[in-house]
Amino acid sequence: MKAITFASVVLICLAASVRAQITITPAHPAGVYAVGEKVSWTLTERDPADTAQYNFTLLRNGITPMTSGPLQFLNGKTTLDAAFGYPGSLFLEIRPAGAARGRGSRFLDGALIDPAKIRPTLARPGDFDAWWAAKIDQLHAIPANPKLETADAGKPDVEYEKITLDTIESHHIHGQLARPAKDGKYPALLILQWAGIYKLQKPAVVERARQGWLALNIEPHDIEIDGDAAYYQGLSNGELKDYYHQGNADREKSYFLRMYLSAYRAAEYLTSRADWDGRTLVVTGTSMGGQQSLVLAGMYDKVSGVAVLVPSSCDAAGPTNGEPRAAGFPDWAAQSKQKNDPSIIETSRYFDPVNFASNIKCPALVSMGLYDETSPPVGVYAAFNQIQGIKEALPLHSGHQDQGGSQRPYNTRAEQWLAAFRTGATVPPP
Repeated sequence: MKAITFASVVLICLAASVRAQITITPAHPAGVYAVGEKVSWTLTERDPADTAQYNFTLLRNGITPMTSGPLQFLNGKTTLDAAFGYPGSLFLEIRPAGAARGRGSRFLDGALIDPAKIRPTLARPGDFDAWWAAKIDQLHAIPANPKLETADAGKPDVEYEKITLDTIESHHIHGQLARPAKDGKYPALLILQWAGIYKLQKPAVVERARQGWLALNIEPHDIEIDGDAAYYQGLSNGELKDYYHQGNADREKSYFLRMYLSAYRAAEYLTSRADWDGRTLVVTGTSMGGQQSLVLAGMYDKVSGVAVLVPSSCDAAGPTNGEPRAAGFPDWAAQSKQKNDPSIIETSRYFDPVNFASNIKCPALVSMGLYDETSPPVGVYAAFNQIQGIKEALPLHSGHQDQGGSQRPYNTRAEQWLAAFRTGATVPPP
């Protein structure tokens, strides 16, 4: 196994609607430190004459308060130092004095400490592979029954179709398919979607087809791909409200069971097509799309590459760790605690990307945000470290969203990886 670590050099400045802005500069530009090494940030006020007061909080693994207090600037500058004695992460929050933690305008950063040694909180269930093999057999007992509807791509060099596939429990998979408008065999790209209830955007596959991909983008739900706003709002307020908690105490009823098997079916469909090149199947996604992508790469051995940004649900049992870790979406551990129901954590083990990752043998690009509260970096690294093939970790000075270009290094690097996958070239070194 060859592991590559790529350090993004991004110095952040986040301050939504606050008059005095603070620039946070880490001692190590990548934000990665060794165990026992001093973690340090220099904080600079852009307007030293401003009299605004700020407090800071440092959290171990994004969940346990480590230290906090007021910031004291001298000539517009100050430093924050911390030490960390084991592999994990630090989360730094700076907020205006008087503002509650996690509220209002904030300045954020984070750090990783010896991340290559972060391990999953819980061991893989002994029947994990057997149980999923049985679920795939259940899927195979249902014909895919693909239905294709030709639609306008908006580009003369692309063929575009709406697609429907059958899946378990009499449900359907809805998506959009595009390919170059000329005969040939093409590498396949499967795009999996982040959380929420929304329509699919046609350029997501059309522009990939213009690059030479056979591209498929699917909804994670059994819903139309191009409804109006009222349609999606109705679903969000109705049957799909809190869908990610549906069936969370029973692995046979979890909402993620159908979601994962739908991704599997979509991948199998792509590799069954006569216009597939027979070699390349890449899967990609962000947040819940990254979650699904890691799962699929660990389930389907024809996946030849994976690129994910801030994948969610990694190390879902993190808050139960001896040194608790933030878990983020979909908050299985929080649900378990609120309902006093340990079966929720037990169920999560069958849907946690960390338990699929050890089956991933293909090249993998995985990017995590150092202060991401939705997909905490300590959990993402717990999954990344299980991957067996060539892999590259890309830590970002970013939260879950792309603010001020904070996720641009991943977007740039992912395009390099995808170009290599598409052309059959070796993944370029960072």
